[in-house]
Amino acid sequence: MKFGDTIQSADWKAEKHAPVIEAPETVAAGQVFHVTLSVGKEIPHPNTTEHHIRWIDLYFKPEGDKFIYQVGHFEFVAHGESAKGANQGPAFTQPFATCALQVQASGTLIAVSLCNIHGLWESSQPLALA
Repeated sequence: MKFGDTIQSADWKAEKHAPVIEAPETVAAGQVFHVTLSVGKEIPHPNTTEHHIRWIDLYFKPEGDKFIYQVGHFEFVAHGESAKGANQGPAFTQPFATCALQVQASGTLIAVSLCNIHGLWESSQPLALA
């Protein structure tokens, strides 16, 4: 078995676990742009002690390059846990992050998220240079 065989994908509009990538379709080389990542945009994902998104990673795969490059790792570490019991805590983080980056080539943005119950999920979006 390969690691990639464990990653699931689906249309985020119909699957609450698939990460959503919101970014421009075209950017200028070297221009800073923003990428917003989330899970549960159309169908809310539970954010409970028992069932939550732990993290989202963002990668960039330049066109024609063999390798992908990790752009960011965003952890969500408060899920309502408390000494009082599950879901009794004072804080619940939501799986939502925005980062700024710039690229020098066209390629693909790839997001991978981890649900503590349902495993790894991925989405991708092409990114072209203007």
